[in-house]
Amino acid sequence: MNSTTTTDLACYCTVCGQHIDAFTPYRGHNSRPPLMALLNVIGSNTSQFLCPSCGCHDRERHLLMYLAKLNLLPILGSSARILHFAPEQWLSQLIQLQNPAFYLMADLYPQSEQVEKIDIHEIPYPDASFTLVIANHVLEHVDDDRRAMQEIRRVLTVGGLAILQTPYSASLHNTFSDPGVVSPEQRLQLFGQEDHVRLFGRDIFERFAEAGFNPLVVTHHQVMSDMSAVVYGINENEPLFLFEAV
Repeated sequence: MNSTTTTDLACYCTVCGQHIDAFTPYRGHNSRPPLMALLNVIGSNTSQFLCPSCGCHDRERHLLMYLAKLNLLPILGSSARILHFAPEQWLSQLIQLQNPAFYLMADLYPQSEQVEKIDIHEIPYPDASFTLVIANHVLEHVDDDRRAMQEIRRVLTVGGLAILQTPYSASLHNTFSDPGVVSPEQRLQLFGQEDHVRLFGRDIFERFAEAGFNPLVVTHHQVMSDMSAVVYGINENEPLFLFEAV
């Protein structure tokens, strides 16, 4: 992926390789719930969300940039056994090009025959079935994140990796969720989106550790300090949530 910025046009999509005037805001406008701004929630770059050329989202661009910059493509290669929840179009294509030994796309509500219906709380595969699990912005949607983390750990081999991006706020000491928050508007205001059921706090790493993961978290500034968040349409504050099964 090209790290050279453009001078004649404002932005560049590393997924489709197109120079564009601007990325499109989430849902066509720049606003987000006031509480998310007050709590400095780190997640998608909602003001530079969608590529108007290929339709990729900022979180997919950023994840692909991390994989390229960290030379992580070998974890997708011929010996890999990959479970990919809510599979993104461009990331799925990249994975398939690496010819992994086994690649399973999964979703609770699949929109394609290529995607298997799987509940992340009860993954119907034996222990140590996979070398890599990807759940990019999934855990904020599930009913029981701890159970989901435990299931992901169970189906991973020791030393296997999990990419588990999710919005979180370092301002919150504790992850916030409440069964009384049920309406779409309540969830939007308190969790950041109508179908989110929690907002992770700084205890998120404790939750991963309890499930049997060792964090290998990498920040944008550690590996991509030369890549402008404005030019590439990503959130430079979003780290790569990479975890090793121990």
